[in-house]
Amino acid sequence: MKELTKAEEQVMQLLWKQEKAFVKELVERMPDPKPAYNTVSTIIRILERKGFVGHNAYGKTHEYFPLISRKEYTRSFMKNFMRNYFSGSFQEMVSFFAKEDNMSLSDLDELMEDVKRDMKNEKTESDE
Repeated sequence: MKELTKAEEQVMQLLWKQEKAFVKELVERMPDPKPAYNTVSTIIRILERKGFVGHNAYGKTHEYFPLISRKEYTRSFMKNFMRNYFSGSFQEMVSFFAKEDNMSLSDLDELMEDVKRDMKNEKTESDE
């Protein structure tokens, strides 16, 4: 999966949050200073070409919606990030951030419990 530019990601974040929107609505929800309508329209067309966004046509207007979920993109982005910066090692990545943030042992233990709980829940959901 291709990575998004900052501008593309900003538009996708809005689409993921709203589930579908017209360009005008996206522009309205962007932080100040708001980009021009044509700028957002161009970004949307690029996202469509990349396969991230689809649309429904209503006459001359188009309502856009994400084709890739936030979770799918995050998973792909993090795998690439881990591969590019931590030789694909999850352990190295977690160790780096734990040291950078001066995490305490109790915080690390809590993190491990959260991960175990999430993994157990995912396994239960996939078994159903």
